[in-house]
Amino acid sequence: MEVLSNRANKEELIKDFKVVVADAEALLKATASQGGEKLNEVRAKAEKSLQVAKAGIANAQVAVIANAKKAADVTDVYVHENPWRAIGFAAGVGLVVGLLIGRR
Repeated sequence: MEVLSNRANKEELIKDFKVVVADAEALLKATASQGGEKLNEVRAKAEKSLQVAKAGIANAQVAVIANAKKAADVTDVYVHENPWRAIGFAAGVGLVVGLLIGRR
């Protein structure tokens, strides 16, 4: 369960980071008409940082997708090798969820 939580956290982090990058790009475009040597230096540095961040996001996204596929493959193999255990586990989880919902 912790693996699923970590993967969800990574996916959420990637999504949030993409929003931040998009906002930063919009800010850079909005200030493009502003002049000044110092502002141009800061803008260039920010654009370079955004490019590095985008590459990092792409790499993280590829890793998350690869890990999700690997987990799905391992789960598929386990369920095919142990169908009754998988059914028992699913029934147990369903029972616990049902009990928790019934308590409300």
